[in-house]
Amino acid sequence: MKDRTSISLYWKCQLIGWSLAALYWAYIGFISPGFSLSLGLLLFITDVVMYISLTHLYRNFALRHHWQNLNLDQLVKRIIPAIVIMSIAYTILTLLKLYAFKVMFSPGFSESLFSFMMRWMDVFIAGIRIMSIWLLAYHLYQYARREIRVTKENAQLAIMTREAQLSNLSAQINPHFLFNSLNTIKALVIDQPGSARRGIDLLSELLRNALYNSGAVLIPLKSEMDLVHDYLELEKLRMEERLTFEIEMDSLLEEQLIPRFSIQSLVENAIKHGVSLQKPGGCVQIDISRLGDKIRICVQNPGMIDLNTPTTGIGLKNLQERLRLEYHGAASFDICRKSGGKVWATLLIPMP
Repeated sequence: MKDRTSISLYWKCQLIGWSLAALYWAYIGFISPGFSLSLGLLLFITDVVMYISLTHLYRNFALRHHWQNLNLDQLVKRIIPAIVIMSIAYTILTLLKLYAFKVMFSPGFSESLFSFMMRWMDVFIAGIRIMSIWLLAYHLYQYARREIRVTKENAQLAIMTREAQLSNLSAQINPHFLFNSLNTIKALVIDQPGSARRGIDLLSELLRNALYNSGAVLIPLKSEMDLVHDYLELEKLRMEERLTFEIEMDSLLEEQLIPRFSIQSLVENAIKHGVSLQKPGGCVQIDISRLGDKIRICVQNPGMIDLNTPTTGIGLKNLQERLRLEYHGAASFDICRKSGGKVWATLLIPMP
């Protein structure tokens, strides 16, 4: 089957729009005395090529300066002077075109170019009207495309967030985790009833967070750390002295919004693939600070990592995809091996 070369909607609109405009101008010439079919055809082709080229240059300029991503107020401030500049360019090109055709196809025409250019007012007014229509149509098209893209990304982000919530819930209530947690609590009931009650509180709090607080995509850093602290305490009841943890956080960052379950996913990964695999266990260190205009979140644990093997964990892959959708490349995630048998997972999240 032969490949078919498709023409984008932009070029279809350009060709159709300017062809219709050139046909209208040709019709005006047709009903005027002395109309020449060959001259009218040449004018038609010249108009289409010339004005498509002019507007396409504007499109390239606007795309290069990312005008398609501006909000409405910023865009209006640029469109108004752009209409004036484009109308001036339209006026100059149109008068030069008409003058050249007069010289080539009108015997006896002797008017100077300067004198001919003095007729600019009517052409300029027509240019204002035409360029206003073109620029508004073009930017409305770009605005619609952006809204469609944002809607799709938001829908995808909602799906990814829901998957993260389900993954988190699954990790918290999977039979192995639940069995170990309940056995830990059972063992503490007689000898350490206070610790047993604390274990039940922690388990119920984790399940409550996973089940009922599922609406928010972004939550305050303090709320995320409360969840992480409960998770670490419950794991410590299970692993006892094999697990220790240290948390350092800049208190000025507590109300900053971050993706839900982002730090919890890193801590869960640190315990599952780091501390739990070490016979003596180890310490999970969490450091949260400000780095320029970003929040730096570092989770450190003992263990090894093969840098040549890509990350395959569902939780971490999900987190990376959510960061991409939410921050459009402004956030980053990195996991690396440090000296002394340490693994560092680092998140950089932009601050509003």
